[in-house]
Amino acid sequence: MAHHSANTRTPTAARRCLLLLAASTLAAPALRAEEGDGSGDASAFTIEGEYVLDIVGVAQGTDTGVRHVDLLTLTGTLDLDTAAGWEGTTLVGEVIAGTGREPNALAGTLQGIDNAEVAKNRVKLYQFYLEKQFAAAPLRVAAGFIDLNAEFYSNEAAGLLIAPAFGIGSELAATGPNGPAIFPSTALTVLAHVDPSPDTYASLALVNAESGVLGDAGGIPGVLREGALVIGEAGFTRFGKLALGAWRYTRRQDDLRLLDPAGDPLRRRAQGAYALFELPIGSREADAEADSPAASLFLRAGVSDGDTTPYSGGWQAGVLVNGVLAGRPDSQLSAGANQAFLTGKFRRNEADAGLPRGRHETGFEITYADRVAPWLTLQLDSQYVRSSDQSPGAPDALIVGLRFILNGGTSR
Repeated sequence: MAHHSANTRTPTAARRCLLLLAASTLAAPALRAEEGDGSGDASAFTIEGEYVLDIVGVAQGTDTGVRHVDLLTLTGTLDLDTAAGWEGTTLVGEVIAGTGREPNALAGTLQGIDNAEVAKNRVKLYQFYLEKQFAAAPLRVAAGFIDLNAEFYSNEAAGLLIAPAFGIGSELAATGPNGPAIFPSTALTVLAHVDPSPDTYASLALVNAESGVLGDAGGIPGVLREGALVIGEAGFTRFGKLALGAWRYTRRQDDLRLLDPAGDPLRRRAQGAYALFELPIGSREADAEADSPAASLFLRAGVSDGDTTPYSGGWQAGVLVNGVLAGRPDSQLSAGANQAFLTGKFRRNEADAGLPRGRHETGFEITYADRVAPWLTLQLDSQYVRSSDQSPGAPDALIVGLRFILNGGTSR
């Protein structure tokens, strides 16, 4: 599917996504009935759909205007224990289809403003992996196309915020030949996760350095053609979450600025580390969601080598409040701040191109969400981004948005 121009007939694309979601919703019960044995047991196959539609208004930035972003996700799960007797084994497939008109082109930020925005409007097989949970040991292994951010550099309290920096730190998100295995393209991955005790965990993954899936313009890249990304994380979860992670590419990457005697970029080791902290506050035992805290605080920070990526590091912090309105148990309010530190080499390259930049870009976000129907959640969002652009008269960005989240498929 070709990238749409600015005059794309977006309502047609949105209707297609809604029809696909409706089809998945209707198909799921039929699939369960076909797979089930008639005894009331859970089916071997389930399918779930989610459609996100964002209406994004850029009130101030390099330009102003209103644009839309939408993303359809269909996820199918096959329980191979039920279907074939493979104990603890699951096969997962996930397809995404995104459209939109790139509102960040108006805002002009470096880190982006919408975690559903895609640069190319394509249908993709986003995830496809086999997972095995061992009954005799606290060990889980998986192999296939896996979203790295689902396992590493993530925390639940930041999940409501829409700015991409709250999903994974930019100093890691901007690495690799064409980005690591995160939205909107994953990569072949082998992963192991172990829980030595109820309060501790450790994860380790070997990821093809080049991301690419079925549906991308270049398709699936060669395995280890550009080496691999090795990433690990270990954490303690008794009082929330405290985790440390580190990552490193096996093959050196191009230096942003320095050249060798032949005039080619010097090759540098791309590597970094990060830390996560999340603290739940209070409880909601009287509510339907007995296990969810009344609020959660989070703080994250990461650093990188600074030679191969525009970002030498950054941090994100914020709070998530659950049940913020009386009588609205699904209402949530979240506020966060993030800051990315730009490398000197990147800033000198930008200055050479006539774009002077400061040392960092800083963003602030506040968002409110509530489930207004079993199948519909509405989310109001506002962001303010202090630009790194130091050109005379360069504005900061002010963004407001409304997100619609439609869910369908299997019942929970």
